[in-house]
Amino acid sequence: MRAIIYGLLASCFFSTAFIFNRAMEIEGGSWMWSSSLRFFWMVPMLLLIVAVRGKLASSLQHLKENFKQYLLWSTVGFGLFYAPLTFASIYSPGWLVAGSWQTTIIAGSLLVPFLGAGTPQAQGSVWSKLPWKELKWSSVIILGVILILWDQMSSISWTLALAGFIPVVFAAFMYPLGNRKMMQVCQGKVETPERVLNMTLASLPFWAVIAVFGLLDHGLPSSSQVSYAFLVALFSGVIATLLFFSATNLVHTQPNQLAMVEATQAGELLFTLLGEMIFLNMGLPSKLALFGVFLIGLGMVVHSMASIRIQRSQSVT
Repeated sequence: MRAIIYGLLASCFFSTAFIFNRAMEIEGGSWMWSSSLRFFWMVPMLLLIVAVRGKLASSLQHLKENFKQYLLWSTVGFGLFYAPLTFASIYSPGWLVAGSWQTTIIAGSLLVPFLGAGTPQAQGSVWSKLPWKELKWSSVIILGVILILWDQMSSISWTLALAGFIPVVFAAFMYPLGNRKMMQVCQGKVETPERVLNMTLASLPFWAVIAVFGLLDHGLPSSSQVSYAFLVALFSGVIATLLFFSATNLVHTQPNQLAMVEATQAGELLFTLLGEMIFLNMGLPSKLALFGVFLIGLGMVVHSMASIRIQRSQSVT
């Protein structure tokens, strides 16, 4: 239950990224600066947190010993996750990006057969290792995503709608892939704050390249974009990421429960929708879109309940 609570709190703080990214796009800021500035801001914040914990030296030592793995999977889990997600804000409001992002629930379940080494799920074919009981309830969430995307397509072209949707689906696979691979590398040798710091540092080469392209294409960021990026770094990059990684660490040896924690991120849609209505004066979406939002929330609850029943049955046997 503690992992679920952490996951829900993380979804609330994660929603600030969708809201502020859309705000920066409306003000004319470059998505490249919106994404890279977040991680530049995260470095001093995380360095301070880890230093106060007295773990800075051991954290950096672990990064040095496993630098190639950190470089690869941090680029995947942070770079190839957040850059496409920010790019999508050009074409879609934050709540729609957050809704499309819920495909990460399906992505997390589909990755189980490939990342479940050493667990009961590792035996048998890929088909047999898929967590079908969770996937069938995740289909409710996907139906909700389809409805809100369909509603969006009624007001803009299919090309623009897909331009905002496809990058999010790509990011939805990259985030759990990078996160789970790094958990396998760390194996409990470093705690969550240290892992997030090391991943942030290892992703900096990627963000430096993105920032250079942002400079060449758009010039320097505005002061308001720098401020927005700071808030995203604090709320989404540090607080939400630490909460979410803490949740996944609690259940990282239980693939079914790991998928359940990832399902809590469906709450991002509800928080983002409310946030944009309050802070960006966005109107209420159509009835079809709201029904899609309802299905996503329902799917999240049912998905979690199904996973809990599975865990209880496994503990009894």
